[in-house]
Amino acid sequence: MAFRRRAKSHPLFSQEFLIHNHADIGFCLVLSVLIGLMFEVTAKTAFLFILPQYNVSVPTADGELVQYHYGLKDLVTILFYIFIAIILHAVVQEYALDKINRRLHLSKVKHSKFNESGQLVAFHLTSVIWCLYVVVTEGYISNPRSLWENYPHVYLPFQVKFFYLCQLAYWLHALPELYFQKVRKEEIPRQLRCIALYLVHIAGAYLLNLTRLGLILLLLQYLAEFFFHMARLVYFTDENNEKLFNIWAVVFVVTRLFTLTLYILVIGFGLPRVENQALDPERGNFFSFLFNNILFRMSVLLLVCLFQASVMWRFIHFQLRRWREYWNEQSSRKRAAAGAKQQAKPLKRDSGYHENGVVKAENGTSPRTKKLKSP
Repeated sequence: MAFRRRAKSHPLFSQEFLIHNHADIGFCLVLSVLIGLMFEVTAKTAFLFILPQYNVSVPTADGELVQYHYGLKDLVTILFYIFIAIILHAVVQEYALDKINRRLHLSKVKHSKFNESGQLVAFHLTSVIWCLYVVVTEGYISNPRSLWENYPHVYLPFQVKFFYLCQLAYWLHALPELYFQKVRKEEIPRQLRCIALYLVHIAGAYLLNLTRLGLILLLLQYLAEFFFHMARLVYFTDENNEKLFNIWAVVFVVTRLFTLTLYILVIGFGLPRVENQALDPERGNFFSFLFNNILFRMSVLLLVCLFQASVMWRFIHFQLRRWREYWNEQSSRKRAAAGAKQQAKPLKRDSGYHENGVVKAENGTSPRTKKLKSP
């Protein structure tokens, strides 16, 4: 299953061979795990890669409900879905973005940014739809109290745990993709910061048993990011079209306000009302036990507020600079139009025509009025 057209073959196990065939190698590894499901000897090991582990039966009023908690075996599952993400990345690049790039004839810088935004638009759109489905079906929006009631939320439904494992796998796969996609050195620090922030927030919500709050925050974040990267794609196709950037600016401000409000509501007011539970490492509440004390909570809340304030400050600074450039461009256009209009205005000349520097009337007589002699 070839994802890329190769003009020439590269030496085996060389860097160029790995870069051009990384998706094929990942597909072979995934296929070997799937083949392992067919044999009884290897099926148990294959299930470690494919399905979330640590399932427990929780008694409820309607009977027993199968739920999950986290553990070290999650790393094996995340590794498998890293290869799945690499394959999907190559599919989107080969069958969508490369075809569009060949039509647009973009420069190298715009080509790199177009590929980045195209990949993130596909990921953010999928994540927004998936996250919204999970949040609605689990009732986290209809019952906001569920965000902090019965904390720590050690046991997770299947779809919640699977969502978090896939999110961690995607952002971890973005690290080797920096090498596979030959990202420019100037862009690597910015992308590393972005990947690190996502990994810290997602892993923090997963390990601290704040998965319900994390789902809604990811929904808000991915919604704003989707509009931003969609606006960039439209801008690369038509540089005069910046309407989506205005929509993104509104969505960004609204999502920042909702994010900060949720942090304060859950961490500042909701969790202090929860009774402190005893430490039970077997139950998986070690990190949440450390988190749910006033000093740690307030420190996290302070860091979050400072981070959101810095994000808003950079956003306001960016918008002010953008508006200033826009108005300077408009004023320069007006001055240029006024100058062109003044040059095109015809000069007022005397009636008649010139002959040897003397103005002659159209009928051959002098245009000057004759003086009448006095009688």
